[in-house]
Amino acid sequence: MKPLNELADEQLVSLYTEGNDAAFDTLLKRYESKVFSYIFYSVKNQELAEDLFQDVFIKIVVRLKNRQYSENGKFSSWMMRIVHNHLIDYYRTSTADKVISNDATEADLFNNAEIAVNENREKEMIDQQTLKEVKELIAMLPENQREVLMMRVYDELSFKEIAEKTNCSINTALGRMRYAIINLRHLAFERGISIAS
Repeated sequence: MKPLNELADEQLVSLYTEGNDAAFDTLLKRYESKVFSYIFYSVKNQELAEDLFQDVFIKIVVRLKNRQYSENGKFSSWMMRIVHNHLIDYYRTSTADKVISNDATEADLFNNAEIAVNENREKEMIDQQTLKEVKELIAMLPENQREVLMMRVYDELSFKEIAEKTNCSINTALGRMRYAIINLRHLAFERGISIAS
């Protein structure tokens, strides 16, 4: 068999869906510069571009693992469509987050000037309601998944930093994060706990 870097995208996708993680690493190396440049050109912020880049590759991993890639089209076109749609979603939600109501009613907690200053206040309040339950769910995860989740969510590390700290590939770190989220949702469902999707 040829070396992975000599295989066509579709062959690498097929190998990856059959369990060959190195095939995805090859795809990542092949396209990371193109994807990152596209994102960075759109947002013009290095740190934000890195976060969006990581999020996009989680989506790509999930879709490949769920066999949602059809060989009818070119892999690069399929991938760039995911990138483009993710950027649209990002702009849609970031614009929505910045909308502040100017209703006169004082009873509306989110119209309080002190609270409205912090755009993330509503999210913080929701997070606090389930923080104890979520921490209990996180404690039930396998250690390697728990470690990646804590580094990503609580330490706000990039997947590149997580990979370096845990001495694994970026793809492995992405996979552990994906399975941590899947397991968290499953555990939450079993216990009737509502967590953000």
